[in-house]
Amino acid sequence: MQFSSQLIEDAVNAFASLPGIGKKTALRLVLHLVQRPTEDSVHFARSIAMMRENIQHCTECGNLSDQHICSICRDKRRDQSLICVVESIRDVMAIEDTQQFRGLYHVLGGVIAPIEGIGPTDLNIDTLVGRARKPETREVIMAISPTIEGDTTIFYINKLLDGVDVAVSNIARGVSFGGELEYADEVTLGRSIVARTRM
Repeated sequence: MQFSSQLIEDAVNAFASLPGIGKKTALRLVLHLVQRPTEDSVHFARSIAMMRENIQHCTECGNLSDQHICSICRDKRRDQSLICVVESIRDVMAIEDTQQFRGLYHVLGGVIAPIEGIGPTDLNIDTLVGRARKPETREVIMAISPTIEGDTTIFYINKLLDGVDVAVSNIARGVSFGGELEYADEVTLGRSIVARTRM
């Protein structure tokens, strides 16, 4: 791709370094910004710089936040007795989008994966145990991906919480809505039958 401007080329390369954005998409974005009023581009750049400079992890749950404690943890209308344990910040956003959960979250920052060199000490597990020991905590819900690493992480955390007076539960794993049984894998289908609910 040939550029008549080094500034355009640098901007295209910057956009193209983002995941899922190729050179053509990057060029389209850059040309869009060039055609917009200068203040729009300045606002765009300033927003990114401010976000990167000021974003932090919530000291309670590990979620991204503008302050030391995120808006979810600060919200007294949420059920303080429920903690939903997730791998990543994206999982928090996905569950929040369902509008079905009104408790708190705890972001582990990954799962135990020895092959990749990720052990329990690399994850946000100690603070979870501390939160689970609080008298107001009734239940810890494991919302972790159904993989070998995910199941290993759930097993490990469950062992740590063994002596703590708190219920530990797993999210239901089953056939997706609209899915056909013949296309479901055996593990998913098996878990769907085992985790069946009464009608």
